[in-house]
Amino acid sequence: MSRIDLARRLLEIKGAGTLQDLRTIREEEQERVGALLQTESWVVPVVEELNALHDALIRRAITLAEQDTARMGLAAPPVPYAYFLFGSGGRGEQTLASDQDSGLVYGDIEDPAEAELAAAYFGALGSRIVASLMEVGYPPCEGNVIVSNPEWCLPITAWEKKVDRWFAEPSWENVRYLLILADARHLAGDDELARRWKGRYVGDMMSHADIARRMLENTLRHKVLIGVFGQLLVEAYGENAGSLDIKYGAYIPMVNLFRLLAMRADIAATSTLGRIEALREIGILSEEKAEEAAWAFEVFLRLRMLSSNRDDMGEWAGSGKLKPALLGKEEKAPLKKALRIGQRLQRQLEKEMQRRFGGR
Repeated sequence: MSRIDLARRLLEIKGAGTLQDLRTIREEEQERVGALLQTESWVVPVVEELNALHDALIRRAITLAEQDTARMGLAAPPVPYAYFLFGSGGRGEQTLASDQDSGLVYGDIEDPAEAELAAAYFGALGSRIVASLMEVGYPPCEGNVIVSNPEWCLPITAWEKKVDRWFAEPSWENVRYLLILADARHLAGDDELARRWKGRYVGDMMSHADIARRMLENTLRHKVLIGVFGQLLVEAYGENAGSLDIKYGAYIPMVNLFRLLAMRADIAATSTLGRIEALREIGILSEEKAEEAAWAFEVFLRLRMLSSNRDDMGEWAGSGKLKPALLGKEEKAPLKKALRIGQRLQRQLEKEMQRRFGGR
């Protein structure tokens, strides 16, 4: 799609009057991008274009949800709010099949009665946003990290206290939540509130030894799926026998590695390629290693995009499993090279962890 065509499509989304209009646009774009992936070898522009469309669809659905909430008699938002995407949405790496990982922060209100009314408003808005996005084709996050969950829809001070508790008690679950926040990207709402919310915790994560150790452990939990003899470690049994778990055996390990390195360097970028480039700019990665890492990640990104397919209901779904038919000779050679790069990066980080923390 040319820049002019993309701009026209984004304007069409911005002017859509109903959720059905948005769903129709999304389905048309899924078909177009799905076909494009079969022929396009350089995936980055396709992913960028697809995520620009996702962003526009979600923003418009939020606007329509605000209007629906007003029709329920709850008028306008009583205080500013900011809506964030987490996960692949936060990183700008959503595939054709994408769910909802989201959070909402809103301004404080001192008067208890007014604060209660604000909580009711944003609770209703959060639920309406989730329902609207489901109608557009975005299923809710299975882990319930979503704005309809009151734990992820809070005033700024309550959010700050929650994050302080996560820092104070670095359990596995709390560290997982902090890693989720590290990928947060402001998509809609008040800019200043969003800066305050992210600025509250971003620079602090790696200054706590216990949290840093747990984050390193979490980062190394998913191993790159290549064997000692360079063979692909595919699924051995079940309906996915012969498939490669491209999501958790290739893509996620690289996401985790460069998220952690970016956090340690206090880098604000949330996309993996953006983090690699920022690490190169400040000298943590050499030109050669940054180029190598970016190439490997693009291989994984393309194959992860290709792992999306239609389910029995005709809806796009992303299992993250790459079917044997897609693992031909022309795909295996670059994939194995990319996996070896990822494995080498993991080992380097593991050695550093052992030096700092005395092993796992």
